[in-house]
Amino acid sequence: MNRISIKLGLLFLVFILLIEVGLFFYLYTGLAGTRISEELESLRLRGNSHREVLEKHHDSATLSHVALMESETQTDVIITDEDGKIIRTSTPLVKGAREAVEQWQGYSLRYKGEIMQGNWKNKPYIATASPIRLNKKNVGTVYMFENTKDIQDMIARLQHHFYIVGVISVLFSIITIFALSKFITLPLIRMKMATQKLSQGAFSVKLGAHSRDELGQLGTSIQTLANELHRLKEERNDFLSSISHELQTPLMYLKGYADVAKRQSNSEVERNKYLNIIEEEAQRLSQLVKDLFQLAQLDQHTFLIQKQNVKLYSYLHHIIQHFDLALKEKDIQLHLNCPQEIEVNIDPERFQQVVVNLLDNALKYSDNGTEILVIVRELPKKVTITFKDQGIGIPSTDLPYVFDKLYRVEKSRSRKSGGYGLGLSIVKEIVEAHGGTVTIESGVGKGTMVEILLREDV
Repeated sequence: MNRISIKLGLLFLVFILLIEVGLFFYLYTGLAGTRISEELESLRLRGNSHREVLEKHHDSATLSHVALMESETQTDVIITDEDGKIIRTSTPLVKGAREAVEQWQGYSLRYKGEIMQGNWKNKPYIATASPIRLNKKNVGTVYMFENTKDIQDMIARLQHHFYIVGVISVLFSIITIFALSKFITLPLIRMKMATQKLSQGAFSVKLGAHSRDELGQLGTSIQTLANELHRLKEERNDFLSSISHELQTPLMYLKGYADVAKRQSNSEVERNKYLNIIEEEAQRLSQLVKDLFQLAQLDQHTFLIQKQNVKLYSYLHHIIQHFDLALKEKDIQLHLNCPQEIEVNIDPERFQQVVVNLLDNALKYSDNGTEILVIVRELPKKVTITFKDQGIGIPSTDLPYVFDKLYRVEKSRSRKSGGYGLGLSIVKEIVEAHGGTVTIESGVGKGTMVEILLREDV
């Protein structure tokens, strides 16, 4: 569960350590080099100072005074004459100083002084040389020596400080990086746990969007997915519950009336009555299964829409003729208002189901002696087909759900009139498959109006 935080922490730590090592190395070499340069420069300037004194008072007493003064300091001095012969030294001298002066005889020295030995790591001393000039003539040289042990001790102290600072810095970096990686990966771990719950069917997860960055957006997306899956699960349970109920009722009728019809005491009239009821329920059951199968095809997009240009007036008029008998039985007038020149690009067979379902609903829920209007209008780049009845209407609380599968307004009324709540779902799916939209307006006692919008460029 915490692997990602460990990986991120180690990755960050490696990068930080590489940066810290580079910075510490640069800082250490810079400080050490600066301190060595300062020591060498200080030694050279000290030699130049003695040289200036000796140029003003080049006598035995001054020579002895310079040698005596350096005997009381951490540095050593050797003074030679113009021939390179040692004439004064401080005591005690660093080991190898005399031999070095003898080797350096004859060197051409600049007046500002020369660094004769700067290798403090491998030599016991560092050394500078400052020539003494009187009347533009070299009369001797002042050699300054300093034991490198003091320099090495200074560098060792500097290294010690860097080690302490480095250890503290590394520990602080480790703690900080793993705390930060934990902070960064904690939302990811929560998302992982949430997706595991989702995969196990537990959709009641809570992932609050604590930030507006990519992690926050991902958390919001997972939460939205969980809410949608929860909604779909509830819809599925409701769907299965409704299907069970819808299948149970006709099956109960079939079984019950079949048992009654088998009685030997039934007359021919009674037996035919029961068989007619059985036939009606079988047809209702067959229609329900057919609608469910069709709706499943629509949901899975396994059906094909084969569009062709259709003259809308003759197409609608032909469908309406099939309702003549039912319209006469209820004394309902159906008026078609459609310009004859309008053409639409539709699948005639699929779209017929839309028209039949809407007309069937209008007929079922309209009172005797009322009217049904089918109005077609051609607008810029679109065509609208409106079905308007003067029926009992739909309550406003039910209106948002009428296109949902198996949703029925007033279940007892729908059962009586033979509805299963699938007709409008099929209408919506087929219209949207044509690239169109369907809307509904209704009110109790005010009738219902369904409008289909088809775009000509789709």
